[in-house]
Amino acid sequence: MTFAEPHRVVRGGVVVLHEERGMTDAMRALITGLAAEGWLTVAPHIYHGDSTEVDDVTAQDRISELSGESVLADTDIAFGWLAQHGIDADRIGVVGFELGGAVSLVVAASRAIGAAVSVGGGGILNPLSPGLPALVDAAPTLRCPWLGLYGDKVADEVALLRDAARRSETANDVVLYPAADHRFDIYPDTAVEAWQRVLNWFDAHLR
Repeated sequence: MTFAEPHRVVRGGVVVLHEERGMTDAMRALITGLAAEGWLTVAPHIYHGDSTEVDDVTAQDRISELSGESVLADTDIAFGWLAQHGIDADRIGVVGFELGGAVSLVVAASRAIGAAVSVGGGGILNPLSPGLPALVDAAPTLRCPWLGLYGDKVADEVALLRDAARRSETANDVVLYPAADHRFDIYPDTAVEAWQRVLNWFDAHLR
């Protein structure tokens, strides 16, 4: 696991789920950024414990090996680590980027924690791997408040995901942003706003 600690009072904990290519410099910067906001932050290495950065081809091979059981086992270890540091479940959040965004929703549909955020990610209608569910099938069983931030290039799929999430019994919201390419690579002028939404969601629900 990779972790970062706040320099002041710990407000709660956040589990960060990495993108397809693993623990990139961008992921480490996001972990540091969340810690700077007061969250004890930990990132499990969901590629069988080895999430060093890989190329796109290798990433697809590793994604195909993921299952709901494996990612829940990894996130449960991270939740346990936060609990050992005195953080109760209702003050624990999970946020995922790209691949991690899909996994974050799977976790939110399976674990009673404080809040979850998905930043992009495929697998909405068709599972990313044989062992993972389609997100439209998981969303109606959300067990914690969930925020989804997606690029507008998949607006039709996201509309179906939004409808599925609304059938759950918890708070949820979905926001579309102009996307620069097939990844959730939003334009710079909206990136700050998206980041603030993530922080606001945790501020509102991790209490």
